[in-house]
Amino acid sequence: MARPSSPSPPSSRPAARRAALAVALSALGALTACARGPATSPAATAVSAPSAARTSVVSAPPAAETSVVVSAPPAGKPSATTTPSPAPHGTRCRTFELRASVGRKDPGAGQENHPVVLTNTSTRTCTVYGFPGAAFVDASGRQLGPDPRREPESPARVRLAPGRSAWAGLSYARPEISGARTATPAALLVTPPDEREPLRVPWTAGKVPVGGNESRVSLTVLRPGSGA
Repeated sequence: MARPSSPSPPSSRPAARRAALAVALSALGALTACARGPATSPAATAVSAPSAARTSVVSAPPAAETSVVVSAPPAGKPSATTTPSPAPHGTRCRTFELRASVGRKDPGAGQENHPVVLTNTSTRTCTVYGFPGAAFVDASGRQLGPDPRREPESPARVRLAPGRSAWAGLSYARPEISGARTATPAALLVTPPDEREPLRVPWTAGKVPVGGNESRVSLTVLRPGSGA
């Protein structure tokens, strides 16, 4: 008669279960590692990818070089666009610095002669050179007769200190002798040499020739003095 087999001791069963669980967990870990693939280390990533800071430093110029202006001129020297100072007008007498007058008549043989005087009323010394302009006008400002003809003379520069004068001779044939057509001017307009604005001088010497035979009026260059 056979003997019945003895059952396993109760203490050996939990140990067998723990061993089986450990084997299952180990197999599961191996499968998870295969699915993820090989790990990439942070150090390898940093080496293979260029850093943003390194890229910005290479492409941007240094701040000190950007601030340098190569085309700027050295200090104390004018640039190419500097406008030069205007040249002074020189020593020429301007219309507003002068007073015009007609001196005392000096009659000659069949001639009327009048000194046309320019006086420096400014506080500086200035000069006049050549012929003044002269024209007889009526009360409305309309010119009477042609412009005086200039005598063939060589001009000289006249230096006028404040208060000093220069004069030019205005001459014409006496109308009662020449038979020229006449008019009585209201004024004589006198324009200083190289100026455009005239000075108005009241005319008190009577009739002057304005047309017809022997109606020519002549004018000399300016010379020092008042012609008296």
